[in-house]
Amino acid sequence: MIARVVTDLSLDREFDYLVPDTLSSQIRIGSAVDVPFGNQVREGFVLDLPQNSYYSNDKLKAIIGISKTRASIPEKLIELGKWMAEYYCCTLEQSIRTLLPAAVRSGKIKKRTRKVISILDREKVEQIALQNNPGAIKRAFIARELLKHDNIPLEALSSAIDFSESSLKTLQINKVIKITEEDVPDEEISSFTQVADTPRKPTSDQEKALKQICDMLSGKTKEHVLLLHGVTNSGKTEVYLQAISETLARGKSAIVLVPEISLTPQTVRRFKARFGDTLSVLHSQLSDRERFEEWNRINSGRTQIVVGARSALFAPFTNLGLIVVDEEHESSYKQSEAPRYMARDVAVMRGLLEKAVVILGSATPSAETCYNVDIGKFAVARMTCQVENRPAPRIEIVDQRLAGPPEEGQSNLFSPLLISEVHRRLELGEQTILFFNRRGYARVLRCEEEKCDYEAICPNCSISSPQRLVHYTYSRGRQTLTCHLCGEVHAAPLTCPKCGSPKIRYSGNGTEKIESMARGIFSQARIARMDSDTMKNADDYIRVLDEFKRGNIDILIGTQMIAKGLHFPNVTLVGILNADQELMMQDFRASERAFQLITQVAGRAGRGEHPGSVILQTHNPENDVIDCAANLDFEGFKEYDLEFRKLLNYPPYTRLIAIYFRGEDEQKVYDFAKYFCDQLKPYFHDGIKVAGPALAPIEKIKGKYRYLLSIRGSGLKNVREAIRYFLLKTPLPKGVEAYADVDAQYTSYKAQRKAL
Repeated sequence: MIARVVTDLSLDREFDYLVPDTLSSQIRIGSAVDVPFGNQVREGFVLDLPQNSYYSNDKLKAIIGISKTRASIPEKLIELGKWMAEYYCCTLEQSIRTLLPAAVRSGKIKKRTRKVISILDREKVEQIALQNNPGAIKRAFIARELLKHDNIPLEALSSAIDFSESSLKTLQINKVIKITEEDVPDEEISSFTQVADTPRKPTSDQEKALKQICDMLSGKTKEHVLLLHGVTNSGKTEVYLQAISETLARGKSAIVLVPEISLTPQTVRRFKARFGDTLSVLHSQLSDRERFEEWNRINSGRTQIVVGARSALFAPFTNLGLIVVDEEHESSYKQSEAPRYMARDVAVMRGLLEKAVVILGSATPSAETCYNVDIGKFAVARMTCQVENRPAPRIEIVDQRLAGPPEEGQSNLFSPLLISEVHRRLELGEQTILFFNRRGYARVLRCEEEKCDYEAICPNCSISSPQRLVHYTYSRGRQTLTCHLCGEVHAAPLTCPKCGSPKIRYSGNGTEKIESMARGIFSQARIARMDSDTMKNADDYIRVLDEFKRGNIDILIGTQMIAKGLHFPNVTLVGILNADQELMMQDFRASERAFQLITQVAGRAGRGEHPGSVILQTHNPENDVIDCAANLDFEGFKEYDLEFRKLLNYPPYTRLIAIYFRGEDEQKVYDFAKYFCDQLKPYFHDGIKVAGPALAPIEKIKGKYRYLLSIRGSGLKNVREAIRYFLLKTPLPKGVEAYADVDAQYTSYKAQRKAL
């Protein structure tokens, strides 16, 4: 018996090993094994069990054994990993590594333990419990608690009474008590308290969608992917919940993907209320231990549902029946490191491999998904009405051009209409969301001394061209200047670093400034801010969203993390402070992102008993995208956007591969990029357009120059295979790096900030 193994070295190679007879019944595709490699023992995974090897058996070494530190991977996931390595032009090792969380790969996370205190001498404990003298009062507290609860965990004792470590140690030394360590049962780790939730009676739209999904689960249709196109607040989540119930009834498991960590707490609560302890959560904000424990719950079969961000897609189910990709249009489903996969597309492939149904849910589907529906590749279910037939929010456009230039020290970001409407909501006891998709306090620091031209520019990410300058972002709360590309942080200066003048001025806006202005205008309001500067972990999200849900926050200010998926019935007003921001990106997806963001954030208003209103502030009210968004006209926008893309031969009518080259020596980077392009030329054909190699839209990051080779067209399979071969097999000059981004999402200067 022969096993083809990939090791933990990034060689993009599989190695054949003999399987000893003693292991033949245990080895399968996906098994984690220890193998001899040179003079070392390395860990790896079995990718195949071929009938024959390229080498004679006497030249093959034998597998040492099954790994004691690594978990195995289901066979279908191994197949998915192989496809990802080929399609996204990365090594096999990088792809297989992605299938397992780092904590699981390392195998170094021990089981969670706790200290437990128990009685050794009950008679002495009873005597100590009766003592009242000051010197022994702490020991008496401990004794009384132990008489109530023997074998009490240290954490429980700490929360019940006030005592000192010295008191506990004295009792232990005198052999009155003993302290031992024990494993914490997994079911205790995952326990929760949640009010139970029961299925709602579906609306007619929901019923039709569920009928389609049930037919797909039964194999009655040829498609395995369904676009659930529902307007905001049409009840898509209820469809997901009932579809999962149907999946569980068939003995299958389900995965639910959400694009943002901010959406996870609300989603998890609703799913746990419906399904209880059959659910696990996987996302980037979990600690290694939490991720390790959740993964093992899934792998051991104690969980049938997983909810989380894109990495949850690789949950180790062996009986997968359903994958839900909520807000499928979101660019955050794109991984920014190798393998640079798009979770939506990988979900479709995993569904195909495992014969599972895939639901792509969105109020504003991506152009790629709409195209796949139009050509008959995906099925579609449309939900055109809000639950309980609530009216769509009324969107009012405010032409900011009419406001004129702002006065000194003032801003036009709050129009008179918006101020009036927010005050009215405060009087009514209703809540407001203010959306501004830029964080920080100010975007630019300049010296206004007449003979000084100082601007706070990041030297590691900027070049001489004025259009490409990367300014530091100012945070007033922390008094820092930060480059959001390379992460460099400096203390904000009190005077000009160049001439020493105190005439330094900050310009531009961010959510921190919006918050400061709102506190001045709405002085009686309770205000909170949600952006990546304030939300550092999952607890921060939960805390703010809980306060908002309870009505303890009147105005919530934030970036795109508050734009989608959140359900707060008391929000009746949404203010979009600058609808033009996304449109200013030099990117063919700018219109799509702008429409999606405006529509999604507008959908936060009017989800309860009271109708919602949206104030949309813009300097470009005649723009087709703004007009379609203001009228919630998705079909009109889709026709406009797809026509533009077809005319210019952009995705989804073609594929796009971006190849990046970077290094500190610009000439060396360019020379290699040119050489690489020359290597690919024999594979180019008439259906392909090649741009570059040329300086990338963001030309320099962290002191490294970046060149971009862009390849766009149809029939890219052979080109993609050549790119992968040359990337992995061509020796790189010293100091030069290269990587490919297949189905690239970002091609503009500003848009790439998120990716990088």
